[in-house]
Amino acid sequence: MNAPALKLARWPLSLMTVAILAACGDTATLAIEQGTGPNPQLPEPVKRLIPTVKVAPVKRWTENAKPIAADDLQVAAFARDLDHPRWVYVLPNGDVLVAETAEPPKPEDAEGGGIRKKVQGAMMSKAGAVVPSANRITLLRDADGDGVAEVRTQFISGLFSPFGMALIGDRFYVANADALVSFPYKPGETHITAKPTFVANLPGGLNHHWTKSLLASADGSKLYVASAPTAMWPKTAWRPNSTAPRSWRSTRPPAAAACSPAACAIRSAPPGSRRASRYGWWSTSATRSAAIWCRTT
Repeated sequence: MNAPALKLARWPLSLMTVAILAACGDTATLAIEQGTGPNPQLPEPVKRLIPTVKVAPVKRWTENAKPIAADDLQVAAFARDLDHPRWVYVLPNGDVLVAETAEPPKPEDAEGGGIRKKVQGAMMSKAGAVVPSANRITLLRDADGDGVAEVRTQFISGLFSPFGMALIGDRFYVANADALVSFPYKPGETHITAKPTFVANLPGGLNHHWTKSLLASADGSKLYVASAPTAMWPKTAWRPNSTAPRSWRSTRPPAAAACSPAACAIRSAPPGSRRASRYGWWSTSATRSAAIWCRTT
């Protein structure tokens, strides 16, 4: 490469470096206490080409570190070294399923995406959000009830950024980033090798977050899939009819899914989807070597 071409090639890198430094270059003028409570004092908004961000870097749990429990409670690591765990589902027999997953590649990623995309990627990488997806569901079994999983198996592999999970009768449903699928399930089994059965397509692309949570109705006759919009980015936040959160209802195969815009709030979990079990769960979202914690007493 000749000298003029080399200088031109350095321009994008230089611009990205300046943009990242600009995003990190502001300083808070108010104490945290001033911005909390019933009458918070907030700073005046500042309009910038690159918004100010302060990303918390990923800090993994050390070998002996653990969350601080309330009085008279203890916390133990139920499982360690999980690959970007994002969702937990407990089967009726107590087996714990963990979706080890991350955002799938986007078509625009291959095209570069410009300076904004590079700055966004750098910030998200610092937070541990940009990692390859393991695309699997892992089964954890605590046979003796001591709060530590003795059995760990690869329950289902070869998925596409899986997130939501639900068991109805003898069918186990998984919400991938792009489709709702199901598998045959037998109580107690630790590995499913059957090919997935297609249930319904799920939306993706612009203004659709890749996480698709899943909730079965009380009578097991319907499945609800929630998808949150990616409306945090001003460029796409106000496009008409494009950012409304959505919930899909399916009466199970072979019926098609029905879409109901604005059926849920802006969240990736349908209301009422958090279920209690004999454990209290905390899941870290670090990139690698993440852990799931449970309350043991």
